[in-house]
Amino acid sequence: MEEELFEQKAPEVLYNEDNIRHLSDMEHVRTRPGMYIGKLGDGSQSDDGIYVLLKEVIDNSIDEFRMNMGKRIEIDMTQDKSIRVRDYGRGIPQGKLVEAVSVLNTGAKYDSKAFKKSVGLNGVGVKAVNALSSDFSVSSFRDGQVRTLTFRKGILQTDETQPSADEHGTLIEFTPDDTLFVNYAFRPQVVETMLRNYTYLNTGLTIMYNGQRFLSRNGLEDLLNERMSKESLYPIVHMKGEDIEIAFTHTDQYGEEYYSFVNGQYTSQGGTHQSAFKEHIARTIKEYFNKNQEAGDIRNGMVAAIAINVEEPVFESQTKIKLGSTTMSPNGGMSLNKFVGDFIKKEVDDFLHKEQAITEVILKKIQDSEKERKAIAGVTKQAREKAKEANVHNRKLADCRIHLSDVKGDRQEESCIFITEGDSASGSITKSRNVNTQAVFSLRGKPLNCFGLTKKVVYENEEFFLLQSALNIEDGLDGLRYNKIIVATDADVDGMHIRLLMITFFLQFFPELIKKGHVYILQTPLFRVRNKRKRNRSAAGKVDGIVTEKGEFETIYCYNDDERREAIEKLSPNPEITRFKGLGEISPDEFKNFIGPDMRLERVSLQKTDAVEELLNFYMGKNTMERQNFIIDNLVVEQDPVDEEEGERF
Repeated sequence: MEEELFEQKAPEVLYNEDNIRHLSDMEHVRTRPGMYIGKLGDGSQSDDGIYVLLKEVIDNSIDEFRMNMGKRIEIDMTQDKSIRVRDYGRGIPQGKLVEAVSVLNTGAKYDSKAFKKSVGLNGVGVKAVNALSSDFSVSSFRDGQVRTLTFRKGILQTDETQPSADEHGTLIEFTPDDTLFVNYAFRPQVVETMLRNYTYLNTGLTIMYNGQRFLSRNGLEDLLNERMSKESLYPIVHMKGEDIEIAFTHTDQYGEEYYSFVNGQYTSQGGTHQSAFKEHIARTIKEYFNKNQEAGDIRNGMVAAIAINVEEPVFESQTKIKLGSTTMSPNGGMSLNKFVGDFIKKEVDDFLHKEQAITEVILKKIQDSEKERKAIAGVTKQAREKAKEANVHNRKLADCRIHLSDVKGDRQEESCIFITEGDSASGSITKSRNVNTQAVFSLRGKPLNCFGLTKKVVYENEEFFLLQSALNIEDGLDGLRYNKIIVATDADVDGMHIRLLMITFFLQFFPELIKKGHVYILQTPLFRVRNKRKRNRSAAGKVDGIVTEKGEFETIYCYNDDERREAIEKLSPNPEITRFKGLGEISPDEFKNFIGPDMRLERVSLQKTDAVEELLNFYMGKNTMERQNFIIDNLVVEQDPVDEEEGERF
């Protein structure tokens, strides 16, 4: 009977000529934006789509500079979220201006004549910007005239050519489409970091951003000085050659920290050039000292950067964050690994022979790392054996399918792991997560305060060791299994304490995770405001950016008191208000709203000016009385919120 009912209800699926559609280039980009720019996002994360759009425009101007055409770029951001980018290169050839900005697979970078070493090779970049912008205009200044095109959502609106005495170059203005990039905003810190990277890789280039000047005279040396959160043990070693530049030093931090670039493109996930640097820097230093040293000991505490220029580079995804090229040119030229290795072998070896004072510092750092590694060797072996035994019955890690199947591809960028405490919280997240890309690691109680401890504690403490194993970061970030590590705790004092303990763990032993933007805090709602009047059922929606669920009741989830007051006003009269005291109080069905594509994340950032050592020492160190007095002097008594209309406490 059930089968008959099913057969009666099953709709007939038609497949004929009407199902076959052809999309124009601009329609295809708008229909499948993820193919061209990765995720959309709202600008809260550095890999959100609006920054990819900006980067694609700037990349073209950088290519002009790298061809010795134009030494400054002007970038202005208006209050209506529009971006203006003006360079002083050659200007796009006006006869092909329409095709250059609106027809896919059209560009000057295919034959490597006009642009020998560019990051944009597939003729997509600025076309995607055009298609994904509500308004887009391009002006090409060449030979005493300017041709200007305007577009709306990729569709040409106007085309004018006029005389002009302005300098040669290209002007592009665009406004990301807010129907695609919902509630987006450019974060100045993200934009400024991007622009600084451009100047580090292109010494002599001046970038003006809203009147602020960005300029680098020392390239990668400036970059390391800007990014290091601890003092270097010796002056930064900085070397340049044809198509390659490197800089490195050691600090007393744990782990290794690398910044790599290809043709001016920041490859945040490294690639073949970064792997080659790591291999050959360790080998060269080992051969110089002629001792049986391990590569991990040599590189422990190293902070380094490498930039190379490659003809027609191959990246592992459209977002170009990991280099896949194995040769320096597409025609079977020199091996990339050999190119990097030959440069390091000659230049670094010569440097070590000349700078005896620095080599003594490097040797001591290696010996200290070796001594500590051997001191914990026994603990490490026991921890690994214990972990293998525990993994058979372990329920701490609920992995995601991209790892269980070992089929990752571009989905690696979407992967994340929630670190949470308690069975109820981890249970809610596990039941409501996206099993393809989201994993859950369950803590048992509060983790250990590891400030001031050595890495031995990572192997002695079962929680830390199993977390390290789950992340696969024992030997560095190359094997990191999740792009985002999300600390998900209750929004109370205990939850805040767990956050601080986890951040302390990462800062102490894996600072590169934070510096590379992998660590986040999950923001979950504090209140649920629900209208007691019944509503008709309809699809889930949003009210002014506040998550709303329409079922029997209209429900608004609020992340702070301002949103709560706004929700009470919207849903009056007689709203029902719930205060969530812990993640475990949120049902799995509700939790889906908070860990989906639009989940609110706060990235944990780290800069040299943050005075990390002083902060950790004060808040996590042994100065109990000093910290106690600070708390007493700054104590704020927080009362339960009151419903202004009902006058009830909840």
